[in-house]
Amino acid sequence: MILLISGWEWIVVIGIVAVLILWGPKKLPELARAIGEAKKEFQKASKEVTKPLSAEETEPSGDDLFIETAEMLGISTEGKTKEQIAREIAEKAKDYLRQLKSR
Repeated sequence: MILLISGWEWIVVIGIVAVLILWGPKKLPELARAIGEAKKEFQKASKEVTKPLSAEETEPSGDDLFIETAEMLGISTEGKTKEQIAREIAEKAKDYLRQLKSR
């Protein structure tokens, strides 16, 4: 079995040997720990950057809340414009306030 090392593999081998010569075997665990911490901080920062985007995507839009409110009040929304639905929501709210005042 013949081992052939070519191109970039030599660069990796030379890099490992250089690290051993420069820092010695006692410093390797510290170097590895520093690299691990840097990687963890990078991943944490990248999650924080993408987090607000995903939060915005999960928020319901104003139209969805509008239709959801109408349905909670028992108002049918099929085939109606926003203005019609808004009027019906306002009427339901007025009726509810009248009921509260009469108590």
